[in-house]
Amino acid sequence: MVKSLELETIQLTEKTEELRQEIRQFLKNEIEEGAFLPHCDSWLSRWDAEFSGKLGQRGWLGMIWPKKYGGHERSALERYVVTEELLAFGAPVAAHWFADRQTGPLFLRYGTEKQRNEFLPRIAQGEIFFSIGLSEPNSGSDLASISTNAKKVAGGWRLNGSKVWTSGAHHSHFMVTLCRTSTKTENRHEGLSQLVVDLSASGVTVRPIKLMTGEHHFNEVFFEDVFVPDDMVVGTIGDGWKQSMAELAYERSGPERFLSTFPLFVELIRVLKQKESNEHVKITIGKLAARLTTLREMSLGVAGMLEKGVSPDVTASLVKDLGTKFEFQIAEAARELVASQTQVSNVRFKSLLAEALLHAPGFTLRGGTTEILRGIIARGVGIR
Repeated sequence: MVKSLELETIQLTEKTEELRQEIRQFLKNEIEEGAFLPHCDSWLSRWDAEFSGKLGQRGWLGMIWPKKYGGHERSALERYVVTEELLAFGAPVAAHWFADRQTGPLFLRYGTEKQRNEFLPRIAQGEIFFSIGLSEPNSGSDLASISTNAKKVAGGWRLNGSKVWTSGAHHSHFMVTLCRTSTKTENRHEGLSQLVVDLSASGVTVRPIKLMTGEHHFNEVFFEDVFVPDDMVVGTIGDGWKQSMAELAYERSGPERFLSTFPLFVELIRVLKQKESNEHVKITIGKLAARLTTLREMSLGVAGMLEKGVSPDVTASLVKDLGTKFEFQIAEAARELVASQTQVSNVRFKSLLAEALLHAPGFTLRGGTTEILRGIIARGVGIR
């Protein structure tokens, strides 16, 4: 039972720390030059194709992929360090995020040689962007109940249905879409497949879903008789559930699951340093710092598992469950510890706090709700 939750303690090498200093200096220069300001939730809400292109030019996208596909054959831990710094600085990484984090690895594992050659080099250069088509209206967290379907036709598939909460679909070039390609049976996980949909194709409609902040990064995407060629099937027809679950392991374990509000944490400490702190303040900050350190060690352990080719379903779910609660705790601590916002002169703090509080309802929903994750953990340790 305990075995499935074991994680190794990962020691980062001198090489990875040199890389950390390199990207940290790059990000400091970008901020000084006015390229961006730090934001909370930047991996989801801050789209900047030009910035993603700069990362691609420096070899910081597609880092672990083979060189023959435009990658750089660096380690998963080197990629982790780059990702960690980008998030800690609140950099605008939403444009390339899904393609670099999960679509690229999906193509490497299940894609055809044509798909790898066509997509991976351009993803690694920050030239093309992907969205993920999983959730649907009326399905909630029950992904197996999706109704978007594709029927076989000459030369490809005819796709109909809709997806919801598709981040960046209004900017993206393609979307990897989970759909039903055969009649539903008692085993609802059977008969699902993944198709690469060109979002500029005839029959595709993208409609915005705006947040309370007025920001637009979520969308509904509708498919009306959209033709998808046979060569845009990912992996094997009918294996879509297995492939999607493998893809979600990359989504649930990264530092984005506990660093979304880190820029606020930094500004909170700056504000608190300006006045004498009582014991309660010191204890609260100490607890948050301890949780952050623990989550980072856990997330690094999962990265180490990925490096070895081990599937981290249970531990990745645990990192996301604990990490997204921690993100919310930072926002709550900032609201509580700095009681009178009108007396705070730190404009960045006030802006980041507003962002964090308005984005917070989504922390424990996106990428799998807390209830779903705990079900995965329970099965993994043998108590369900």
